[in-house]
Amino acid sequence: MSRPETHTGPGPTGRRRPRAALLGGAAQAEILNGDAAAAVRPLSLRDEGRSRMLRALQEQGMASRPQLATMTGLSRATVAALATDLIASGTVEELGTVDEAGAPRSGRPAQLLAIHPLAALAVGVDIGHGHTRVMLCDARGEPLWDETVPQDVDHRPEDALSAAHDMVSSAISATPGGRERMLGIAIGIASPVDASQGTMSSASIMKEWTSLRPAEEFAARTGLPTRLVNDANAGALAEHLYGAARGWRDVVYVRLSAGIGAGILAGGRLLSGANGLAGELGHVQVYPSGHICRCGGRGCLETVASPVALAALLSESRHEQLGTTDLFRLLMEGDVGATRAVEDAGEAVGRCIGTLATLLDPELVVVGGELSAAGDALFLPMMRAVRHYRLPSRAPELRVVAGELGDSAAVRGAAGVVLATLPDALAQSASG
Repeated sequence: MSRPETHTGPGPTGRRRPRAALLGGAAQAEILNGDAAAAVRPLSLRDEGRSRMLRALQEQGMASRPQLATMTGLSRATVAALATDLIASGTVEELGTVDEAGAPRSGRPAQLLAIHPLAALAVGVDIGHGHTRVMLCDARGEPLWDETVPQDVDHRPEDALSAAHDMVSSAISATPGGRERMLGIAIGIASPVDASQGTMSSASIMKEWTSLRPAEEFAARTGLPTRLVNDANAGALAEHLYGAARGWRDVVYVRLSAGIGAGILAGGRLLSGANGLAGELGHVQVYPSGHICRCGGRGCLETVASPVALAALLSESRHEQLGTTDLFRLLMEGDVGATRAVEDAGEAVGRCIGTLATLLDPELVVVGGELSAAGDALFLPMMRAVRHYRLPSRAPELRVVAGELGDSAAVRGAAGVVLATLPDALAQSASG
């Protein structure tokens, strides 16, 4: 299974691709629930200056004091004074030197600043249909602790929440200063999410969960601020922050896992829809006479293109019980049945992406989740279908790439939701 590097038209021209380009404040408000946003008190003028500097460092990765003055609009004297505060509090560290652009070679090199990786911590939880995963990340979004437990999540929500709680406790205990430095927790879940209510917004997907408020329950168990987000939206955020979508503002992220969904960035803003249902690509009908879906529909994309559905299809044709691991093993061995099943899935996914591209006109589509590891068997028929079903135009061919974060995108993106609060939170803590 070769992993496609890109199936592409031309990329953006003249566009910086910072190491971690964060969403703006309006987009964060789309992701974070109201309680989390209200948890940070109003900023003083000095705190506001610190927050602007920290956000610039978060977006750029590292910068000198003169660069920060340009990026934030603050005076060089103000930046110098605030940098001293942030370094003294352990929030920012000096990394080294770099010559300023246009400065004489004999001039004094500027010190680069960056957010200290242990200035804060965040936890992401990924609750899929068949697993619970927890990742603890540092202030730069780098994983420090990561564990997964396979389990029947759909029908045993209390077991999944208990497993997640135990893993979060272990992660915090194993990390020096874990409790003191923790900003909070975000739970990515394989269901549409009504962020304003902190609940799942579809009664037909993960039915055992619809009466629960997982964020509230988890906050009560852990004593930490907790928010809820759809897993595909979390995956879109992660690829935007750390992966294949860095530097792009109009992006569709498609997650092909046990559940199929899409996270949509439009102009850098994450779209969730009026009821949290935006991007539910897995429940778009592709075969009117197909199998009944968990949502109650017939012939949904999830019934023909999820790894679970493909494994079930092969089990039926081969008269033996196969799982997703067997699917990928057969692909590696060049099995014609497994290859055909994945190619057909790729064609179905491509049709949906082509229609979505006509409606949303993205610059980039990132395909992640377990099935993205199928390589050309998936991507080649998918790209043929995208070209066929997308509205022809004079625009360049739609760029479609494999995700860079694999099956870590959702859990890492959940932690990224928490880290979106970092500049304001650390600006206030640095003031003592």
